[in-house]
Amino acid sequence: MIKELKYVFYLIIIFFFIFFVSRYYFSDEHKKKSYRSLSNLEERISIFSENLVTLENDTNNIIEYVEYQKDKNKKKYHFWELLK
Repeated sequence: MIKELKYVFYLIIIFFFIFFVSRYYFSDEHKKKSYRSLSNLEERISIFSENLVTLENDTNNIIEYVEYQKDKNKKKYHFWELLK
């Protein structure tokens, strides 16, 4: 009996949680707040992007190329010949 009551109690709590969350999420007040925050965010991004400092490129001639010398004494392996 107590076990069944416990399960019913859990189901009621889960139901009320889903109900109140969905009620808040789909309310007009929440939609207005979310729209305002998005528009405010766009304004902040534009203000921040105007104040950004650009750095000069200092990566010119940074790569040094080394010539590769193949070792002539190295044994050459042929895959298909090894299988035979």
